[in-house]
Amino acid sequence: MLKRLRNLVSPPSAPARGTSGVSPLLRNDPPAVEQRAALLAGKNISYTLKRSSRRRSIGLRIDDRGLTVSVPLRASEKWLHSVLQDKAHWVVEKLDGWQTRNPVEMRWVDGETVSYLGELLTLRVTRGLFATPAHRRGGELWVFVVDDSETAHIEQAVLRWHQQEAQQLFVQRAAHFAALLGVAPRAVKLSAARTQWGCCTARGSVRLNIQLIELPLRLIDYVVVHELAHLREMNHSAAFWSVVKSVCPDYAKLRRELKAIALS
Repeated sequence: MLKRLRNLVSPPSAPARGTSGVSPLLRNDPPAVEQRAALLAGKNISYTLKRSSRRRSIGLRIDDRGLTVSVPLRASEKWLHSVLQDKAHWVVEKLDGWQTRNPVEMRWVDGETVSYLGELLTLRVTRGLFATPAHRRGGELWVFVVDDSETAHIEQAVLRWHQQEAQQLFVQRAAHFAALLGVAPRAVKLSAARTQWGCCTARGSVRLNIQLIELPLRLIDYVVVHELAHLREMNHSAAFWSVVKSVCPDYAKLRRELKAIALS
């Protein structure tokens, strides 16, 4: 499944059971979550360490909350240290990027712009006796509210419109690519995850982030294909990427493009 700013590192070969090289972490279950710090590329970096019995590799993620390192439940300290040092410059570079970023706060007022399928729609807010669903007119999105000074009502109206458009489009694209891949998802649902564009559950349900509706269709299709491919290969092996490539030949380019976009 997709994860923004993620690096996966496979485990090194484990020593034979019962040898003196076994880490203490392999003998006792450590805390599931803890706060740590490490010297990376000359900087003292604080990070959140998360352990899970479901993981088989070490993953690094950077977002507005900082660095999160996800590891297998009984990962050794030596392995963890090796991965952090190997990715030290990447971590520092990405953290610096987040700290210097100055996001523009959305103003929910008439004349602002709303992202939709890679385009910008001009937001048109008008007052009326009753609030009615938002709808698109060409390059404009019209929102009807009782009180246009209540920006929260405008925001909710746009969100509901995005949800409606996303659910309809995502189901259509999933049906299209499911037929090409020979798979049948149990359901296609919306997600509001802060760290994933999409996921496929073990039960066969596909969840797609509502924020995808703001992106160009080519990126939506890539995420849809990526998650549907997990219905054939529940991993990120060479076989998995071969499935993705069969209907999305330029997936590598799209993947890089998507990784450069931050979830909000």
